[in-house]
Amino acid sequence: MKENLPGIKLFDLNGKKAIVTGGSKGLGLAMAAGLASAGADLLLVNRKEKDGEVSAAAINEAFGREVYSFAADISSQDQVGAMTDYAMDVFGRIDILINSAGINIRGSIDELSLEEFNQVMDVNVKGTWLSIKSVAAHMKAARSGKIINLASTLGLVGLADRTPYTSSKGAVVQMTRALGIELAPFGINVNAICPGPFLTEMNIPVADDPATKQFIIGATAFGRWGELKEIQGAAIFLASEAASYMTGSMLTVDGGWTAK
Repeated sequence: MKENLPGIKLFDLNGKKAIVTGGSKGLGLAMAAGLASAGADLLLVNRKEKDGEVSAAAINEAFGREVYSFAADISSQDQVGAMTDYAMDVFGRIDILINSAGINIRGSIDELSLEEFNQVMDVNVKGTWLSIKSVAAHMKAARSGKIINLASTLGLVGLADRTPYTSSKGAVVQMTRALGIELAPFGINVNAICPGPFLTEMNIPVADDPATKQFIIGATAFGRWGELKEIQGAAIFLASEAASYMTGSMLTVDGGWTAK
């Protein structure tokens, strides 16, 4: 009887080893801090070495976990391979992968160049795919693992002047579904978080625009931007045994955007 009543222990990540790409800022940093608060040790991956070191030190000071940083361009297969090798060297295993690294280039299809479209796809789609491909080999050998992709509400609904971003996040949604099926026989859960409008560095350029403010108020049930801490619960849940029967699923954290 007792084993069927674990309660809050299902969310315990004590001793788990996690990679968080894009982990030095924004939603990636918030999720990394959330995992550390639940007991996980971390490898933060980002392009800028200094940013990663500063964020790693801050999480270590706050939660007393092992936190490392690694500089890599996730659109490079060689650099992603080096990231995975480093994680295996310092941790000996990889229990959790959060694919949070992403970019957004806005504009109408007439204004955007093919190079800009490809740039978004390279990071958001190819980078996610390469990271999973590299890490999944170790998770398959261990026959366990939690993979969390950062999709978006804009992978589920459309928005004008966002064709690169919506296309990339729609691809991440379908990648999550396909890999959820493919990796389930190996005990690996693959799910995605679909955040709504959070006031991250990516959104600061448009945050003060009156039309954007009005849109956010109208689009969400709560009529506001999300706070970074409000993504943490979803990340802890999907990284933990509490989500053991979920795979190929999209968890929306969008202030009610897709409910309207």
